[in-house]
Amino acid sequence: MQIYTVGGAVRDELLGLPVQDRDYVVVGATPEEMVQRGFRPVGKDFPVFLHPRTHEEYALARTERKTARGYKGFQVFAAPEVTLEEDLARRDLTINAIAKDEAGKLIDPYRGAADLRAGILRHVSPAFVEDPVRVLRVARFAARFGFSIAPETLALMREMAANGEVDALVPERVWQELSRGLMEKTPSRMIHALRESGALVRILPELDALFGVPQTAEYHPEIDTGVHVMMVVDYAAARDYSLPVRFAALTHDLGKGTTPREVWPRHIDHELRSFELVNALCRRLRIPNDCRELALVVARFHGIPLRAFDLRPETILKLLLETDALRQAPRFEAFLQTCAADFCGRLGYQDAVFEQADFLRSALRAVQKVDAGAVAGQCDDPGKIRDRVYEARLDAVKEWLRTRQ
Repeated sequence: MQIYTVGGAVRDELLGLPVQDRDYVVVGATPEEMVQRGFRPVGKDFPVFLHPRTHEEYALARTERKTARGYKGFQVFAAPEVTLEEDLARRDLTINAIAKDEAGKLIDPYRGAADLRAGILRHVSPAFVEDPVRVLRVARFAARFGFSIAPETLALMREMAANGEVDALVPERVWQELSRGLMEKTPSRMIHALRESGALVRILPELDALFGVPQTAEYHPEIDTGVHVMMVVDYAAARDYSLPVRFAALTHDLGKGTTPREVWPRHIDHELRSFELVNALCRRLRIPNDCRELALVVARFHGIPLRAFDLRPETILKLLLETDALRQAPRFEAFLQTCAADFCGRLGYQDAVFEQADFLRSALRAVQKVDAGAVAGQCDDPGKIRDRVYEARLDAVKEWLRTRQ
C-alpha cells in the first residue's frame, strides 16, 4: 500500500501558499484493508476513509466512466490495480494533478508544476468535458490565482456550454462554486471566464445581459453596466467585505439589463425590476437567506444613498424604515458597504470616500435614540401609537439635520 498527498495541498505548497486541507490517495489497497488499519469509511459514491487519528481523508485510487449527463453521472472503479497516474488522469486541471509521496518526491505526469510556473489553467484530459462543475471550478481558479485559461481548455468549456452540459448543474453546486469565487481576491475574473466560455448566459443570464448596456451620463457613460458591476464586486473584495455584500454587489443592477434606458434616471423603474430579478435568481439558485435578504434590500434601495445629502427628512426616515435599519442594524451597515462599492466602482472613483454612508449612519443613531416605548406610554389612544412614534422619529431626524447645519 502506497500513500500520496494529492491535489490542492501539493499545488498550494508549490505556490508558497498556506495549506488548509490535505487529501490523500491510497494505491494498492482494498476497503477491507483500510478498515483493518483503523480507517473509518465515509464515502457514499466511492471509497473514502478517515484516518483514525488525524481524521484526514484518504481515498482509494480510482477511475471514472461517464454514464449520464451531469456531474453525478459517473461510474467509479476503485481497485488495488488502479495506478496513481490513472487516478491523477481523472482530475480536472494539471495543477491539481500533482502528487507527493511520503518521502516528499513529486509525481507530476501531466506537467502541472510547469503550468503553475507559467500561470496557466489547463485540463488534464478530454474527459474534462464530462463534468460540468469543472467549468465553474476553472472560472473560480482564475479568480483565485489570476491564471489564464489555456486556449484548448477554453474551447472545451465553450463546447460544454454550447451542448447544454452546464444546464445539468444543480443549484447547490452552482452556488457553492459561485460563492467561493466571490470570496476570492478578484471575483470579476470568474465572471469574465464564465462569460468568455459562454457559460454565464446559461447560469446567470440576468448578469450576462448587463454587458454591452451603457451606463447613464449621471454615472459613467464610458463603461457599460457589466463592467461597472465587475468593478463594484472587485471593490467589495479588495476591502474584504462579507459574502452577502459581494453577492449584493454582483446583483444590484440586474434591472438595467431589461429596463429601457430612457427611464433609468427615475431610478424606481430599474430598481423595482432589479428587485424582481434578484428575487427570481435567489429562488432558482436557492441562495442562503442572509445573501438573499441583503441583495433584495440593495437592489430596491441602492440609488437612494447616492443622493443622501439632498434628501428630505421624510425620505431619510422612510429609507431607514423600509430597509428595517432599526431592527437590522448589521444588515443596514452591509447595505451601506454595498452602496459604497457601487459609488466607488467606477473609473477614477476607486479611492473616493462615500461620505453619504457616515451621513446615514448618523441619521440612524439619531432615530435609535427615540424611546418608542416611552412615546407609546404617553399616548392615550392605542390606535395613534404608530403615528406618534413615527412623528417622534421624524422630529429626531429634523433636529439632527438642524444640528448639522
